[in-house]
Amino acid sequence: MREAFVLSILLMSACFGQTDRFVMDGHVHMINRQFYLGGSISDSYPDGQVDLPRIRKGGLSAIFFSLFIQEPYYTNRYESKQTLRLMDLAIRQIQQNHEQIEIAYNASDLDRIHKEGKVGAFLDLEGSFDLDGDLGVLRDMYRLGLRSAMLVAHNYTNEFADSCCAPPRWHGINAKGREVIREMNRLGMVINVAHGSDETIQQAAEASTDPVLYSHGGSRAIVDTGRNITDEAARKVAAKGGVLGVQFGNTFNNPVYYAWVQKGRPYGNFAPAPVHFSSPDTIEQLDRKMAKGYPGRPAEIPDEYRMDVDQLLVTLEHWISVVGEDHVALGSDFDGGPPLAKGMQDIGDYPKVIAAMQKRGWAEGRIRKVAGLNLLRLIRDVTEKKN
Repeated sequence: MREAFVLSILLMSACFGQTDRFVMDGHVHMINRQFYLGGSISDSYPDGQVDLPRIRKGGLSAIFFSLFIQEPYYTNRYESKQTLRLMDLAIRQIQQNHEQIEIAYNASDLDRIHKEGKVGAFLDLEGSFDLDGDLGVLRDMYRLGLRSAMLVAHNYTNEFADSCCAPPRWHGINAKGREVIREMNRLGMVINVAHGSDETIQQAAEASTDPVLYSHGGSRAIVDTGRNITDEAARKVAAKGGVLGVQFGNTFNNPVYYAWVQKGRPYGNFAPAPVHFSSPDTIEQLDRKMAKGYPGRPAEIPDEYRMDVDQLLVTLEHWISVVGEDHVALGSDFDGGPPLAKGMQDIGDYPKVIAAMQKRGWAEGRIRKVAGLNLLRLIRDVTEKKN
């Protein structure tokens, strides 16, 4: 009874304390659902994990508003068109809900939007803006408001950077990859190295003059999958001021669940993506196929294999021991399919993560850094650097 009472007090204090605490998530899937199924981000859905009412319930100040380009769109080179279609819908819906949410182009925007009591949307791309790394396409997307992009093409191999979950082609990044990094540095775009191979992450961190972001994942020291980051790569990311974001799923953080689900496969439940797909589908046909995956339904987990929220802090505390508390953040991957911890259903449960930090005895300064200030600092370093 006493434990339940203490937890309820921590939950209440977390909720009330978040009125002045800047809380930012480094990876939230947004707009894909609305693209395929219709509706508005302001609708309160009975399913899935994210909508604007639940973001506000969770006490978030800002999110990396992540647009997801699934692998099948690379088949006939639809990746740039699909990115533009998602950006168009995202911008229109954010404008339609301007009283609650606003696009942020830099850290100063995020500060102002937070003070105005609205949610800051930092537009982010999960996937490839162009498989060839065309810098003109990159610049045009920047002009439209994109401020963060993944270096690799999710679990797919592009022409300049190896993914974690595809056969290696470049053993990291090639000359074109370094060119993309230089241009993103010049523009002031956050480089997201998540889903990169170990070589890609390390080489990108070394090549970039700005801090890079590992937006969502776990530690390979906790769960040994290629999708997670090694301690060596984590140190390379932190050495340039970069940040590591913990994904909220059992797959990347719970060794008990991972051992149960992987069944001897080298990528766990991630089958290596082919270098090239072969499909005659039109983009409209792909849309209809992709729509069948929405709303997302995370895998069901028997209770004996499901982690407690505290297990997320095990990953965070490991990273803190390796790189320090200035380089650790939250990157939930809500609506990206993470099988969540016990007691968590959606982004409205964010106070439970903050409460777990308090219950574990974290100082308020550390909580504030991990909950959002580290991401805010990285964005400031990238978008407002002094030339």
